[in-house]
Amino acid sequence: MLQNAHAYVKLPASDAQRAKRFYVDILGFTPEWEMSDHIWLNHADGSSILIFPSTGKASGDHDQCGWLVDDIKAEVADLRSRGVVFEEFSGRQFVNGIAVDGPFLAAWFRDSEGNLLNVRSKASREAEAHGSLIHGSPAE
Repeated sequence: MLQNAHAYVKLPASDAQRAKRFYVDILGFTPEWEMSDHIWLNHADGSSILIFPSTGKASGDHDQCGWLVDDIKAEVADLRSRGVVFEEFSGRQFVNGIAVDGPFLAAWFRDSEGNLLNVRSKASREAEAHGSLIHGSPAE
C-alpha cells in the first residue's frame, strides 16, 4: 500500500531560515507552508521536501535527496549560475562536475546545512556519450 502513498524527503536544518533562503532563493522553490521552522516544499511532480529544525549535523556521506532531470548539463550550468558549488569525489571521474554513475550521469552539491544532494540524468544514452569524453574517445 505504501507504493500508492505520497513519499517525501526530510532534511535536517540547524538554521531553518538559512535553509529556507537556500531552497527558495538559490533552488527556486516556493514554500507550501511553514510552521515552527518546519518548511514544506512541493515539486511539480507531486514529490515534497520537509525541512525540519535539528540540533544534529548532516552526515554528508550519502545523498539525502536527488532530482531526475532531462538535461543534466543544462541543470548543472543553471545551478552554478545561481551559486551552487558542485563536489567531486575520489574514485570517480568528472567532467565539468558531472560523473558517470552506472548508466546515468550525476552531480552532487550540498545545501546550506551540509545535506548532500544530487541531480541525475534520466537517460542512460547521455551517460554513454559523457563516458566517452571521460575516457578520451570521441562521443557519438
